[in-house]
Amino acid sequence: MGILGTIIVIIIVGLIAGFIARAIVPGRQSMGIGATILLGIVGSFVGGFLGFLLFHADPQGGFIQPSGIIGSIIGAIIVLLIWMAVRGRRTAR
Repeated sequence: MGILGTIIVIIIVGLIAGFIARAIVPGRQSMGIGATILLGIVGSFVGGFLGFLLFHADPQGGFIQPSGIIGSIIGAIIVLLIWMAVRGRRTAR
């Protein structure tokens, strides 16, 4: 897979992970498609990092793996909760 294919896969996985995270987390998240994709991409890195720390997972398996997608969703949920908490504190001032 070339670099363009890799970028497209990252964007698609980011969109899916971000969308699922937004559907699971209650409350209003005023985000567009771009922010949802960014949420999923950042969540993928967070989920991958946590998976490596907890399970010493082997990253040689590639991008598309069931555990990688689940980790991306869990990471996106964590990032979304942190973002909502920070945003909530900022609007309370």
